[in-house]
Amino acid sequence: MITAGDFRNGVTFEEDGNVLQVVEFQHVKPGKGAAFVRTKVKNVITGSVVEKSYNPSAKFPSAFVERKDMQYSYTDGDLYYFMDPETYEQVPISSAELPDNFKFVKEEMICKVCSYKGKVFTVEPPNFVELVVTETDPGFKGDTATNATKPATLETGAEIKVPLFIDQGETIRIDTRTGEYMERA
Repeated sequence: MITAGDFRNGVTFEEDGNVLQVVEFQHVKPGKGAAFVRTKVKNVITGSVVEKSYNPSAKFPSAFVERKDMQYSYTDGDLYYFMDPETYEQVPISSAELPDNFKFVKEEMICKVCSYKGKVFTVEPPNFVELVVTETDPGFKGDTATNATKPATLETGAEIKVPLFIDQGETIRIDTRTGEYMERA
Protein backbone atom coordinates (compact mmCIF):
# COMPACT_ATOMS: atom_id res chain seq x y z
CA MET A 1 0.00 0.00 0.00
CA ILE A 2 1.10 3.54 -0.72
CA THR A 3 -0.34 6.77 0.65
CA ALA A 4 -0.90 9.91 -1.44
CA GLY A 5 1.58 11.68 0.84
CA ASP A 6 4.30 9.32 -0.46
CA PHE A 7 3.66 10.13 -4.16
CA ARG A 8 6.77 10.84 -6.24
CA ASN A 9 7.24 11.11 -10.02
CA GLY A 10 7.09 7.66 -11.63
CA VAL A 11 5.21 5.92 -8.78
CA THR A 12 2.54 3.50 -10.06
CA PHE A 13 -0.59 2.60 -8.11
CA GLU A 14 -4.07 1.16 -8.63
CA GLU A 15 -7.26 3.19 -8.28
CA ASP A 16 -10.76 2.00 -9.28
CA GLY A 17 -9.31 -0.85 -11.34
CA ASN A 18 -6.99 1.48 -13.30
CA VAL A 19 -3.20 1.48 -13.15
CA LEU A 20 -2.00 5.07 -12.74
CA GLN A 21 1.48 6.58 -12.81
CA VAL A 22 2.33 9.90 -11.13
CA VAL A 23 3.62 12.35 -13.76
CA GLU A 24 3.68 15.46 -11.51
CA PHE A 25 2.81 16.02 -7.88
CA GLN A 26 2.61 18.96 -5.49
CA HIS A 27 1.92 18.94 -1.77
CA VAL A 28 -0.39 21.89 -1.02
CA LYS A 29 -0.86 23.29 2.49
CA PRO A 30 -3.39 26.11 2.23
CA GLY A 31 -3.70 28.67 5.02
CA LYS A 32 -7.24 27.50 5.67
CA GLY A 33 -8.42 23.91 5.50
CA ALA A 34 -6.67 20.59 5.24
CA ALA A 35 -3.56 19.83 3.21
CA PHE A 36 -3.91 17.91 -0.04
CA VAL A 37 -1.77 16.46 -2.83
CA ARG A 38 -2.38 17.87 -6.31
CA THR A 39 -1.22 15.38 -8.97
CA LYS A 40 -1.14 14.80 -12.68
CA VAL A 41 -1.56 11.05 -13.24
CA LYS A 42 -1.29 8.98 -16.41
CA ASN A 43 -3.30 5.83 -17.02
CA VAL A 44 -0.53 3.45 -18.14
CA ILE A 45 -2.91 1.24 -20.14
CA THR A 46 -4.78 3.91 -22.13
CA GLY A 47 -2.18 6.72 -21.96
CA SER A 48 -4.68 9.39 -20.86
CA VAL A 49 -3.43 12.06 -18.44
CA VAL A 50 -5.73 13.50 -15.75
CA GLU A 51 -5.26 16.03 -12.94
CA LYS A 52 -6.53 14.87 -9.54
CA SER A 53 -6.33 15.95 -5.91
CA TYR A 54 -5.94 13.47 -3.06
CA ASN A 55 -6.06 13.56 0.73
CA PRO A 56 -2.44 12.86 1.87
CA SER A 57 -3.65 9.96 4.05
CA ALA A 58 -5.55 8.20 1.21
CA LYS A 59 -4.15 4.70 0.64
CA PHE A 60 -3.81 2.85 -2.67
CA PRO A 61 -2.40 -0.57 -3.60
CA SER A 62 0.92 -0.13 -5.37
CA ALA A 63 1.16 -1.54 -8.90
CA PHE A 64 4.28 -3.16 -10.32
CA VAL A 65 4.81 -2.39 -14.01
CA GLU A 66 7.41 -4.72 -15.52
CA ARG A 67 9.82 -3.11 -18.01
CA LYS A 68 11.84 -5.76 -19.83
CA ASP A 69 14.54 -5.25 -22.47
CA MET A 70 13.58 -7.20 -25.59
CA GLN A 71 14.95 -7.25 -29.12
CA TYR A 72 12.62 -6.37 -32.00
CA SER A 73 12.88 -9.30 -34.42
CA TYR A 74 10.42 -9.01 -37.29
CA THR A 75 6.89 -8.11 -38.42
CA ASP A 76 4.27 -10.57 -39.65
CA GLY A 77 1.13 -8.76 -40.80
CA ASP A 78 -0.34 -6.94 -37.79
CA LEU A 79 1.96 -8.63 -35.24
CA TYR A 80 5.41 -7.43 -34.22
CA TYR A 81 7.67 -10.08 -32.69
CA PHE A 82 10.07 -9.33 -29.84
CA MET A 83 12.66 -11.77 -28.51
CA ASP A 84 13.71 -12.09 -24.88
CA PRO A 85 17.55 -12.10 -25.04
CA GLU A 86 17.80 -14.37 -21.97
CA THR A 87 15.29 -17.10 -22.84
CA TYR A 88 15.10 -16.56 -26.64
CA GLU A 89 11.31 -16.67 -26.31
CA GLN A 90 9.37 -14.86 -29.08
CA VAL A 91 6.58 -12.54 -27.88
CA PRO A 92 4.03 -11.30 -30.46
CA ILE A 93 2.67 -7.78 -29.84
CA SER A 94 -0.22 -6.25 -31.78
CA SER A 95 0.37 -2.99 -33.65
CA ALA A 96 -2.36 -1.40 -31.47
CA GLU A 97 -0.01 -1.62 -28.44
CA LEU A 98 2.84 0.17 -30.24
CA PRO A 99 3.30 3.93 -29.75
CA ASP A 100 3.62 6.42 -32.63
CA ASN A 101 7.38 6.77 -32.12
CA PHE A 102 7.88 3.05 -32.89
CA LYS A 103 8.31 4.15 -36.53
CA PHE A 104 11.96 4.92 -35.67
CA VAL A 105 12.72 1.32 -34.63
CA LYS A 106 14.39 -1.08 -37.05
CA GLU A 107 14.95 -4.81 -36.69
CA GLU A 108 17.48 -6.00 -34.07
CA MET A 109 17.02 -2.88 -31.86
CA ILE A 110 16.53 -3.36 -28.11
CA CYS A 111 13.27 -1.86 -26.77
CA LYS A 112 11.61 -1.85 -23.34
CA VAL A 113 8.41 -3.92 -23.35
CA CYS A 114 6.09 -2.70 -20.57
CA SER A 115 3.56 -5.08 -19.09
CA TYR A 116 1.21 -5.20 -16.12
CA LYS A 117 0.17 -8.62 -14.75
CA GLY A 118 1.49 -10.28 -17.91
CA LYS A 119 -0.46 -8.03 -20.33
CA VAL A 120 1.73 -5.90 -22.60
CA PHE A 121 0.39 -2.35 -22.91
CA THR A 122 3.23 -0.46 -24.64
CA VAL A 123 6.73 -0.67 -26.06
CA GLU A 124 9.30 2.05 -25.32
CA PRO A 125 11.85 2.50 -28.12
CA PRO A 126 15.39 3.64 -27.24
CA ASN A 127 15.57 7.41 -26.57
CA PHE A 128 18.08 7.94 -29.39
CA VAL A 129 18.46 5.94 -32.60
CA GLU A 130 20.84 6.20 -35.54
CA LEU A 131 19.19 5.76 -38.93
CA VAL A 132 20.25 6.21 -42.57
CA VAL A 133 18.54 8.85 -44.72
CA THR A 134 17.20 6.96 -47.76
CA GLU A 135 15.56 9.85 -49.58
CA THR A 136 15.83 13.63 -49.41
CA ASP A 137 16.06 16.58 -51.78
CA PRO A 138 19.52 18.03 -52.29
CA GLY A 139 20.33 21.21 -50.38
CA PHE A 140 21.59 24.15 -52.42
CA LYS A 141 24.35 26.57 -51.50
CA GLY A 142 22.83 29.87 -50.54
CA ASP A 143 19.68 28.32 -49.03
CA THR A 144 20.80 29.39 -45.59
CA ALA A 145 17.80 31.00 -43.99
CA THR A 146 17.84 30.53 -40.23
CA ASN A 147 16.90 26.99 -39.18
CA ALA A 148 15.88 25.97 -42.71
CA THR A 149 14.80 22.33 -42.93
CA LYS A 150 13.69 19.87 -45.59
CA PRO A 151 11.76 16.58 -45.43
CA ALA A 152 13.73 13.32 -45.35
CA THR A 153 12.67 9.66 -45.46
CA LEU A 154 14.58 7.30 -43.16
CA GLU A 155 15.40 3.60 -43.61
CA THR A 156 12.40 2.64 -41.43
CA GLY A 157 10.03 4.62 -43.66
CA ALA A 158 9.54 7.42 -41.12
CA GLU A 159 9.62 11.02 -42.37
CA ILE A 160 11.22 13.85 -40.40
CA LYS A 161 12.58 17.35 -41.01
CA VAL A 162 16.37 17.64 -41.32
CA PRO A 163 18.75 20.59 -41.92
CA LEU A 164 19.60 21.44 -45.54
CA PHE A 165 23.18 20.07 -45.31
CA ILE A 166 22.03 16.46 -44.74
CA ASP A 167 22.35 14.33 -47.88
CA GLN A 168 20.97 10.98 -48.97
CA GLY A 169 22.91 8.03 -47.49
CA GLU A 170 24.06 9.86 -44.34
CA THR A 171 23.48 8.37 -40.88
CA ILE A 172 21.76 10.71 -38.43
CA ARG A 173 20.79 10.54 -34.76
CA ILE A 174 17.11 11.05 -33.86
CA ASP A 175 15.42 11.69 -30.51
CA THR A 176 12.49 9.21 -30.56
CA ARG A 177 10.62 11.07 -27.80
CA THR A 178 10.21 14.21 -29.94
CA GLY A 179 10.85 12.77 -33.42
CA GLU A 180 13.45 15.45 -34.12
CA TYR A 181 16.85 15.39 -35.82
CA MET A 182 19.68 15.65 -33.28
CA GLU A 183 23.01 15.41 -35.16
CA ARG A 184 25.02 13.49 -37.70
CA ALA A 185 26.16 10.10 -36.42
